[in-house]
Amino acid sequence: MWIVIAGALVIGISLGLLGSGGSILTVPILAYAIGQPEKLAIAGSLAIVGGISLLGAIPYALRGDVVWRSVLWFGLPGMLGTVIGAQISRFLPGALQLTIFACVMLIAATRMLRSAVATAPGALEALPQRRSHIVRDGLAVGVLTGLVGIGGGFLIVPALVLLGGLAMRQAVATSLVVITLNAFSGFVKHALVLRSLGLSLDWTVIAQFIAIGGSGAVLGNLLGGRLPQQQLRRAFAVMLVVMGAYMLWREAPRLF
Repeated sequence: MWIVIAGALVIGISLGLLGSGGSILTVPILAYAIGQPEKLAIAGSLAIVGGISLLGAIPYALRGDVVWRSVLWFGLPGMLGTVIGAQISRFLPGALQLTIFACVMLIAATRMLRSAVATAPGALEALPQRRSHIVRDGLAVGVLTGLVGIGGGFLIVPALVLLGGLAMRQAVATSLVVITLNAFSGFVKHALVLRSLGLSLDWTVIAQFIAIGGSGAVLGNLLGGRLPQQQLRRAFAVMLVVMGAYMLWREAPRLF
């Protein structure tokens, strides 16, 4: 039980504080700490991250931080991409999905260590020609979400800042809404795949993660303006390197 409490709190705080990092932590916890099969862990992660992101987005939305125009341009292509990725995932073995997941974790860590978002201007003018790039990135993030259960906040936040012209707080808020849309879209498709494979989700674990993680997301939201973002991202990136390397060590040999 302590694993669920600690894991859910960290996931929620990460989403509320940084607008990313939720599913990157959820899948390993479900797969390794709780011992769920790979495909169950990925599907359950989408339900958990979607629920926590929704709860975390509410305070931001009430303060008017969510930029709904960016949700439209980024979120709708992402939902389409998520369905496509989830459809492809049914043909991939679980070990391959987790290996891809580990590689994405290492890429995410690299991006965070570079601190691209933290050093970007706080507010940029979104140029019309950049909309095509936002749509493209939204579709790509959606495919990744559906394929391996990653919410993609570490990709969404930089894109919203650098391409969408959003301030950091707006990007975090908008990212939570986009993650919610992508995660729930992918979960519906994955649930149908699980049914065809005769697998059942553990709804008790999912509910516990969402309830505890939602509290963590609200806490992360409150701490967002008081803690140094750059240092937090670097610390989180180091943790991703360790977890990604561990997952590769475990999963890569199973491919051969």
